[in-house]
Amino acid sequence: MDEASTSRPAARAETARATGAGTREQVLRRIVENGPITAAQIAEDLQLTPAAVRRHLTALEEEQFIAGSETNISGRGRGRPARVYVVTDAAHRSLDAAYDDIARAALRFLSTRLGPEAVEEFAAQRAADLVATLAPQVEKAGPDPISRAVALAEALTDAGFAATARSVQGPVPAGSTSDDIATAGVQLCQGHCPVQTVAAEYQSLCDAEAAAFADLLGVHVQRLSTLAGGGHVCTTFVPAIRVHRSSGADVCRTSTPRAVRAHGSQTRSNHEIKDDERTPR
Repeated sequence: MDEASTSRPAARAETARATGAGTREQVLRRIVENGPITAAQIAEDLQLTPAAVRRHLTALEEEQFIAGSETNISGRGRGRPARVYVVTDAAHRSLDAAYDDIARAALRFLSTRLGPEAVEEFAAQRAADLVATLAPQVEKAGPDPISRAVALAEALTDAGFAATARSVQGPVPAGSTSDDIATAGVQLCQGHCPVQTVAAEYQSLCDAEAAAFADLLGVHVQRLSTLAGGGHVCTTFVPAIRVHRSSGADVCRTSTPRAVRAHGSQTRSNHEIKDDERTPR
């Protein structure tokens, strides 16, 4: 049997798997959670060929669920820009359209009858409920803010926010050696927000949520972008504060947990992605 004949069953299996009913939803979910992201990165994550993934991407673009754009990727060097994909506003709205109208109507009624302070009080109560719901899972991570941020990302994903924790490296302090590694902190990224449309009208929902994150993590956090404000993701910076040496000799002990690397340990901004960010399974 020649090589071409032996490769046909594998190719047919790949095609069948790539055209399965749930594959397109998996592709969309990867974009929701990790966008901007390339076809190659999605293919590696789902163990599909880039060609199979591109077929789904084309269909999702035609349905206006995602949008693609050309960009230079950090670490890629010179050459043709990579095409990256993000979820469109229309896709976000379609996920929660059934609840948006009634939620906005309720908050408008509350604001009209009781004043803007009532909406702020509602937002604060919602944040308190979020803390109560997520705290048990976050507390299991211990006192380290980076570990807690990873646990918070997992808890938020379980709650429907499609969150990831992406570590960000910082400058090494003066007096440190070349073996020192500085972890500036973590970007907590939420690819989906169940109250995005409502939060665009009532910013107090976003402010209260950020305060809840600070409460859960035990450090001051900084909101860098929000879906409600037009960003591709909600991004919150969580400072690590401390530094460790790669040799094992501690300098204000705080190591970046392995779990952060599992969520995406690459140093990047909102719009920078590395092709090799995921480890093959």
